[in-house]
This record gives sequence, C-alpha cells and structure tokens, in this order.
Amino acid sequence: MYKRQSKSKLEYIWLDGYKPTASLRSKTKIIENFDGKLESCPMWAFDGSSTRQAEGGSSDCLLKPVSIYKDPERKNGFLIMNEVLNADGSPHESNGRATIDDDDDDFWFGFEQEYFLWDPETDLPLGFPKDQTPQGQFYCSVGGANTFGREIMDRHLDVCLDAGINVEGTNAEVAAGQWEFQTFAKGAQQAGDEMWVARYLLERIAEDYGLAIEYHPKPLGATDWNGSGMHANFSNTTLRTCGSKETYEKICESFRPVVNECIEVYGAYNDQRLTGDHETQSITEFSYGVSDRGASIRIPIMTVESGWKGWLEDRRPASNADPYKVAAIIVKTVKGAK
Repeated sequence: MYKRQSKSKLEYIWLDGYKPTASLRSKTKIIENFDGKLESCPMWAFDGSSTRQAEGGSSDCLLKPVSIYKDPERKNGFLIMNEVLNADGSPHESNGRATIDDDDDDFWFGFEQEYFLWDPETDLPLGFPKDQTPQGQFYCSVGGANTFGREIMDRHLDVCLDAGINVEGTNAEVAAGQWEFQTFAKGAQQAGDEMWVARYLLERIAEDYGLAIEYHPKPLGATDWNGSGMHANFSNTTLRTCGSKETYEKICESFRPVVNECIEVYGAYNDQRLTGDHETQSITEFSYGVSDRGASIRIPIMTVESGWKGWLEDRRPASNADPYKVAAIIVKTVKGAK
C-alpha cells in the first residue's frame, strides 16, 4: 500500500553581494518528513555569479543554515536564514554574520526598523501628499486622512509573531507611508537573524499589494522630512549591571575614535540623513547624552533612573544598514573600551 510522504517547503534566505546595499535572495527546497529542526536543514548551493558573489568560471557559493522559523503563510513551510560561504567553506566577504564576536550571547540588541511603503506607479511613498504638508501629523496617526498601509503593517506584525520573531512593537512614523517595527533578541547573531527574516516577510507581503519596501535613509532627498533609520539599542552584562556613570561614559567615549569605521557599515547614503537636523547628529561629529535624540549615542533616561543599569542607543545606523555588520562593530567597540 502506498504511504503518502510528508513534504515541507524550506525557504532558504540569504544576502547577496550587491554594493553598497545587499539585497535579500531566497529559493525553496522541498524535503520529505522534515522534523522542523535546524540541524536537519542540509547545506545548499547557489549560482554566485548571478548575485555578484562569484565569477562565472567558479560560481558555486554555499548556504549554511543558521536559524529557522515557521512560515505562517505557506503550508508546511519554514524560513531558513543562511550564511553565505565560499566553495571551500570559508565565510564569503559579504557574510557580516561571521564577523560578530559574541559566542556567549552576552550582547542584547533591539533594532528599530523604519521604512517606507513605496508606490512604484507614483514613485512616492504610499499616500504621500501632493503639497509639502508639514510632517508630524502622520506619527502614530489614526484615520484615513493620515494613515496609509495599516493593513500591511498589521499583517506583517501577525506573521512575524506567528513565525516566532520577537517583534516588540510597531507604529506609524512621522512621514506619510512611513512605518516602524522593533525587534529584540538576546545574542547579536540572533538579533541580526530576526531582523533579516522580518525584512524578508515584509518584502514578501508588500508584493501582494503591488508595493515595494524602501529602505533608503532619505528617499525623498533633501526635503524637510525625517529620514529612515535603524536605531540600535544594545547592552552587555557590564551595561546592564555596572551602576556606574563613569563606566557608561567610558563606553560611549570608545566610539569616538571609530566614527569612520562605524559610519562605513551604518548604511549607504547616510550622509543625506545624518545632517544635524531632524533628530540627528552630523555624520562627521560624535556626541552622547542623556535623553538626547540629537546625539550620536543616546543614554536612555530609564538607564539613569535605574542607577546606571540598562542600555545605550546608537542612533546613527540607517534603515538600509546590515544589522549583522552594525552589531559586529558595536560589539567590537564595547569590548575594546578602556
């Protein structure tokens, strides 16, 4: 008697080699009798010559599964985040995840991802006004006059939560068609995994509405509108427990000599956003302060009120930054604080 085999759809997700900003890629692998465990996901390969990650004469790149999530919108579906390896098994140069030095998951990250719902027909954000309506009325707005795309945001939130991604909140942002969601994870690599898979789900959902997701930090150019960022909230055991203003200042100061190194991985076109206006510090300057949203690094008031036990917020990463690379430089800098 024929016994029907259970077949699962494993969507392998990775980052390509496009510069200055990598894009998501994915393809589906069918596996019989899959048990849903990461260790049961086989290595796979792809044509790196089509993603700017290899030459045509030696084009194979490897996909190494690193995290797995249930895919709520596909029957028997799973989402598999991958690192990209060279054919010899070494990390590919585009592999930011492999550069994170946080094997013990001591670093916790909360990313605040801003983005625009973009209408390809108008080449403007969804609902963008024809005149230069002052920004602000759209922030956390309610009602059809100021809120555009809530159905997409709500669906994305539900799908992320059902997948097991730790989304901690969402809100409409200051510009029309601009939204934000926040994720949090204990462990820098997991934080990057969850943000990239959340971005993947957002991109896929937007397809159903004929929209694109715009991560450019200043897609409307030099207008009097806020750009889009990906603020990075971070802590380690020291920041969570030290109870010392001096320790916090020492860690903040450790970022001063590596401004250029940070900006290099904080997203392309960030100079258009970090101007010193619209709650930003100039891209060439560095500052920190309590509750200061115009600083490079903000010390949250809750940290101070908790006796200097808490976290810091780096406000410089752009919305198109790679969270793996952002986490890697923050971990490196904090560990090197003296």
